[in-house]
Amino acid sequence: MSESSNKPLSPLSPGQWSFTRWKTIGQLEALEVHHPLFEATVFLQGAHLTQFVPKNEPNWLWLSPNARFEPGRPIRGGIPICWPWFGDPERNAPEVRKRVKTKGAHGFARTALWKLESVNESAHEVEIALSLEANRDFTNVWSGHALALLTFSFSVRGCQLALTTTNLGSEPLSFSQALHTYLPTTDITRSRVLGLGHSNYIDTLKNWEYCAQDGPVYFEGETDRIYENGEPMVVVAPESSRKLTSVGSDSTVVWNPGPDKAKTLSDFPDTAWQTMLCVETANAASDYLVLNEGQSHTLGVLIGRG
Repeated sequence: MSESSNKPLSPLSPGQWSFTRWKTIGQLEALEVHHPLFEATVFLQGAHLTQFVPKNEPNWLWLSPNARFEPGRPIRGGIPICWPWFGDPERNAPEVRKRVKTKGAHGFARTALWKLESVNESAHEVEIALSLEANRDFTNVWSGHALALLTFSFSVRGCQLALTTTNLGSEPLSFSQALHTYLPTTDITRSRVLGLGHSNYIDTLKNWEYCAQDGPVYFEGETDRIYENGEPMVVVAPESSRKLTSVGSDSTVVWNPGPDKAKTLSDFPDTAWQTMLCVETANAASDYLVLNEGQSHTLGVLIGRG
């Protein structure tokens, strides 16, 4: 998604960055990008993107007004990184489940402290790379050895995330994952997702029953589905339209908590379900991954104008 400029992206050390600054938000450290064409905020905890704001536009991501920025606490909204398992461990394939030593959902990456690898800037784009080595520090919750490298690319055209997992162990590594993208809407009842028509999906609210999608996805209360589809999608809301183009994915999760579950969620206003939805680029359910020693896989999404 890079655009041409007078000079290529160049790595700069702290103090030399033109557009990127360290910022403490709550109790967490973040990188704030203030580019003439856009703004963005990335937290080191969870490698968590909470805002992408092109010039003269609102935040393209939904962030809960009740979000809390505390060590060890997942941030509600933005794009949480679910890795190296997605959802309830017990609902994962046996090869994934056998490595998980906790009942906690969505893995540990979203609350782990990631390492800053680089900040590259140009007149048109900013790239930030963060890494997480899943090693002996995580043996109490997971069995494996892997490296996760997440690269964010921001430009006036949109934002792109690329999550590359490399198996550093000597045995095959099975895992599931998702880029859990929260998107805003002014009215969930007038919002829809295009591009999933004629796809099969698992409806987790109907005892994981297989169903077939016919036409756009509309929201009529709580929605929690895993689609067997990784094709480009367009999310249409009353005041915006976003296109999501995925790579390395054959599954997509569509989620909205609805009015009842919203009341049970942490850091989530009771009525917030009316103004958000999630479309998650994933490797979930039967779309889990297996990497041999030294192998890598990249899961990515480009969020642009619809």
